[in-house]
Amino acid sequence: MTPPDQIGPATIAASVKSIPQPVAAAKSGKSAELAMKLFPPVLVFILAILGWIGLHYGLSEEKAITVPLPWDVIEIGFLDSTNLSFILDGLWISAKAAIVGLAVTIVLGLAFAVAMSQAKWVENALLPYAIAMQTTPILALVPLIGVVIGFDFISRVIVVVLISVFPFINNALFGLLSAEKSQHDLLTLHDASRWTRLVKLQLPAALPAIFTGLRVAAVMAVVGAVVGDFFFTQGDSGLGQLISLDASQLQYERMYAEVILAMFLGIAAYLSVAFFERRAIGKWHTATRAGV
Repeated sequence: MTPPDQIGPATIAASVKSIPQPVAAAKSGKSAELAMKLFPPVLVFILAILGWIGLHYGLSEEKAITVPLPWDVIEIGFLDSTNLSFILDGLWISAKAAIVGLAVTIVLGLAFAVAMSQAKWVENALLPYAIAMQTTPILALVPLIGVVIGFDFISRVIVVVLISVFPFINNALFGLLSAEKSQHDLLTLHDASRWTRLVKLQLPAALPAIFTGLRVAAVMAVVGAVVGDFFFTQGDSGLGQLISLDASQLQYERMYAEVILAMFLGIAAYLSVAFFERRAIGKWHTATRAGV
């Protein structure tokens, strides 16, 4: 040990260097983790833009107008205030149909899944119709929905529900039936009611599967909202109507901007569900990968 009277600046500097730096190491680890998360999607984005530009210049002059350059899409679709306001209005209409349809999907799908989880005969009675709703082409149902309901906002919501409800029902039912038999036996020994069994065991065990189905349903809800716009043209114009209109008028820059916003709407829907999933089950449910 160095006597106090012999401690100098060099000794102090050497001591400071020898002290572990956990905070700096933690920050460095977080920065590396963030870089690993951002690098792959940024790389794919750059490659997609380069492919887009290459496709434009690789097409004939007649076809090249159908693939406008990215900066033309930004200039006309997003930087022009008139066009942007028009497109954002359509985005809100589609988002509203997706949100309302997804809310109906959650209520209806969870009710179906819970009912089917309680008795096999209920599952046998309802599941074929849930499958039929998913497999029937929407185009075949458009005339029926239009005649019975109309061709406005409610019909678009119905299309959203028809497209998104089956993945949610399927995953929720799988989760409700995934609780361990030993836990069911324990509740049976305590003479638990069906309601107690559902609330205390089945629903908590089903949450990971329910959120998995909800992520799929959220994306499909956006698809249903845009698809519904193509078929039901009364009322305010959503993204689907705007895409169809601009394609017919050869306004490809605006059409591409609308397609991009539809993609971002789907991504936002997925990330929103993922956020609530982390808040609800992130503390006790973790995903694992082989070799990690």
